[in-house]
Amino acid sequence: MSIVLSRDSQVRVMENTVTNAEKYFGQFCSLLAAYTRKTARLRDKADQLVRQLTDFANTENPEMRATMRNFAEDLAKVQDYRQAEVERLETKVICPLKLYGAHIKQTRAEIKKFKQVQKNEMKQLEKLEKLRQKSPSDRQMISQAETGVQRASVDASRITHQLEEVIDTFQKQKLKDLQKIFSDFVTIEMVFHAKAVEVYSSAFQILESYDLERDLEDFRTKMHGVYGRYDARPFKDTTPSPAVPWALTGQSTQTTIRSQRDEEEEESTEHSAEEDPVEDLRGQGRAPQQ
Repeated sequence: MSIVLSRDSQVRVMENTVTNAEKYFGQFCSLLAAYTRKTARLRDKADQLVRQLTDFANTENPEMRATMRNFAEDLAKVQDYRQAEVERLETKVICPLKLYGAHIKQTRAEIKKFKQVQKNEMKQLEKLEKLRQKSPSDRQMISQAETGVQRASVDASRITHQLEEVIDTFQKQKLKDLQKIFSDFVTIEMVFHAKAVEVYSSAFQILESYDLERDLEDFRTKMHGVYGRYDARPFKDTTPSPAVPWALTGQSTQTTIRSQRDEEEEESTEHSAEEDPVEDLRGQGRAPQQ
């Protein structure tokens, strides 16, 4: 009986391990999917800002026009990096978390198999105890019951050993995967922010070098009906930098600006519930919104 109780304690530890993995990996998946969707929405809003800046630039004097266009080009480049960030988060972080549902389901099936064998062992033990109490002189029946208990015990021992190996492998893989998933998450974020700081530094220099006096001179001249001409600063070279990570093949800064979302759908999405429901790892997870 003590052996049976020991196995029961083992299976509880195994079940708790799987249950905790299911709970927390599901929460991680749900929260990181929401994080990725919000990053994609930030990218879309920034693209709208780029379009507005370009439209505004076309209404201004030469110096401001050149400044705003060059500034918009840098903002658009940051959104190219942000798009790559979203895609990598989906591939390296969200997908591995979703796939954990299958691992958990398979491990639960192994535990269920063990519990069936354990239940049979308990049934054989109870049968033996009843015979000893009711028919202590019936040696033949007691002997048969003892044989049944031995067989059930051997089966339970074999299944327990197999289950220990399964759970040990599951726990080891879980810890390794958790380390890799969050290492990838941090790496993706570091690369994006490093490149974004580089481009934002360029954008800052563009704004700092704006020649206000030249535009004012041109504006005042036009107000008085004298249309002088002078050359504004040239526009920036819009050729994508070779340092751009995650190869944006076939995309220039201009062509990578995504089409504007339907405004009503966007506003509806932004006012959705603050907390996304916990991802159910036993079923299909939701894909991050792009």
